[in-house]
Amino acid sequence: MFSTGQIIFAALFFIAFVVIISFSYRKDKKLHKKNYKGVIWILISFITFIIILFLIKHFLKN
Repeated sequence: MFSTGQIIFAALFFIAFVVIISFSYRKDKKLHKKNYKGVIWILISFITFIIILFLIKHFLKN
C-alpha cells in the first residue's frame, strides 16, 4: 500500500514533529504554569460530566 520511501518519510516526519513539539513545550512550560493555573479543574469537570452522561444513558436504557 505504501512504498518504502513513503514509510521512511512518515517515520522521520513523526520523529521530527515529536522532537519539535517537546522542545516547544519545555520552552513554554513556565509560561503555561502561570497562564493556565486551575485548568485541571475544568478538565476534571468535563470528564465528570461525560461520565454522568454515560451513566444516565446506561440507566435509562435498561
